[in-house]
Amino acid sequence: MADTDVPVAVADGAQDMRREFMRALASRRAGIVPLSVEPAKPVTNPMYQAHPIPTFCKAMAACPLNNIRNLESALEEENLYLITEAGEQGRLPVLILKLKDSKVKQRPAVVCLHSSYKCKEWLRPLLEALVSSWKTGETMPFIFDTVWDLIKLMDYLSARKDINPSCIGITGESLGGMHAWFAAAADPRYAVAVPIIGVQGFRWAIDNNKWHARVASIKDVFEEARSNLGKAAIDAEVVQAVWDRITPGLADKFDAPYSVPSIAPRPLLVLNGGEDPRCPVEGLEDTCSRAVEVYSKANVSEKFKFIAEPGVGHCMTPFMVREASDWFDRFLVAE
Repeated sequence: MADTDVPVAVADGAQDMRREFMRALASRRAGIVPLSVEPAKPVTNPMYQAHPIPTFCKAMAACPLNNIRNLESALEEENLYLITEAGEQGRLPVLILKLKDSKVKQRPAVVCLHSSYKCKEWLRPLLEALVSSWKTGETMPFIFDTVWDLIKLMDYLSARKDINPSCIGITGESLGGMHAWFAAAADPRYAVAVPIIGVQGFRWAIDNNKWHARVASIKDVFEEARSNLGKAAIDAEVVQAVWDRITPGLADKFDAPYSVPSIAPRPLLVLNGGEDPRCPVEGLEDTCSRAVEVYSKANVSEKFKFIAEPGVGHCMTPFMVREASDWFDRFLVAE
């Protein structure tokens, strides 16, 4: 469904936001190069930053599986690198799983994005990259660089003969949820989006002194900024300065109240924990109110849903995984 299915003024606003966002993303590329693919080998020793190394995830174990006989042997795995820009930063590792010998020529696809400190293959240099970005102002490793890659990934996936280009969805957990949210806002080709424990109000957090949990998740860059700014402690001014430096626009024109409604009229399910300090529910009241209004005006109210699971903090749960799966079954396959 295209932006023309929403009121003209709303569609124009979404297009303006996208154009500005794309300009911001393109402003710090190492060099624009033609999209290309390099073969890769399966990773035998994934790199993890979390300790202890996770071996089991109750939420992921709850993923609903169709009753496919000998599923493991029926799956085919592809490993590759997409070259999305010049330099090492432009090598995007991709793992594709699909059914072998499918009778269906083109299938839907879902892009899945991991959280901070996890693979593919656990985000090794993230903290170092964030500090470097603060120092130089030349890259945008928190959220924006990955969104650029996801736009290029869409170029690749939509050109594959085994994928239906009109049925490509996107989801992710935590940092991956932020990536899914912003990629869907930036690229209308993502037909369905389900960000999990990722959507938050950055401006609201600064204005309401609720930024501490998010800052703690990537504290090194904020400590570096605090020192550079001559502050005794991290405060709202330091937080604003970091966002302005490494993700310009994150706490204003690209924040949730503007970028989330721009996803309309495409199906969007936002899943958060009701007690998540990194993504406070109170900070999304304006965002949800704007999204409900836009989806309602487009006569597709059923395609937007926000769920804050009661009693849950910053954690993806089996309930969230099942809800995400049901949403893709409802909209991605049907669309």
